[in-house]
Amino acid sequence: MLRILLLATLMLVGPLAMAQEPSGILAQGNNPLSIPAITLTTDAEGQQEYSVSLQILLIMTALSFIPAFVMLMTSFTRIIIVFSILRQALGLQQTPSNQILIGLTLFLTLFIMAPVFDRINQDALQPYLSEQIPAPEAIARAEVPLKNFMLAQTRESDLELFVRLSQRTDIPSPEAAPMTILVPAFVTSELKTAFQIGFMIFIPFLIIDMVVASVLMAMGMMMLSPLIISLPFKIMLFVLVDGWGLIIGTLAGSFGTL
Repeated sequence: MLRILLLATLMLVGPLAMAQEPSGILAQGNNPLSIPAITLTTDAEGQQEYSVSLQILLIMTALSFIPAFVMLMTSFTRIIIVFSILRQALGLQQTPSNQILIGLTLFLTLFIMAPVFDRINQDALQPYLSEQIPAPEAIARAEVPLKNFMLAQTRESDLELFVRLSQRTDIPSPEAAPMTILVPAFVTSELKTAFQIGFMIFIPFLIIDMVVASVLMAMGMMMLSPLIISLPFKIMLFVLVDGWGLIIGTLAGSFGTL
């Protein structure tokens, strides 16, 4: 979990840590009025970089963006929506609870995204932590596997929609799309895919509800709610076909990263 937080914060605060203009109490060079823990230095190539203490401060501030990173740039969105639709199809309003669904979704997301995170860790995070590459290069390297993952799940129509809305004419290919365009296109595609999977899940449970309602109406028991009778049958069907294993396996395989 700590490694994933480092990966996320590296991409989120890198541009802040490499800002070109000092401000406030920051000072350059060997100015005697500068604060040792918060300084701005210039390397041999002319690039300016904040001190490690200030970078740590920026990273701690950026931790608040971690939930958005997890939900909107990984497989989390598709999985949690499918689980919510499954619970609705079963007719269970509070079981499994939201905490269980979110926890299961989080660890399943870590499982699916493991190859992507491993590549980011190998190509970007470890060289950056060992001071082999600067922050801008580390961010550029970290974006590559993440963008490849999101592009593989994003529909061309959704990407074209946001390119058109942004009025950008300087994007020759999907690979050249910036994160500000790719992320909303990816989330839109994930919502569509999740609802398609949810529709397929709903069908067998809907058939059970219709059969039970028809039987109760034929017996003249119109005052009895069909949901009360159909619920145990839907749960029994879901258990007999190993529903959790089928759904989790289908979700993991749908991303094509395993």
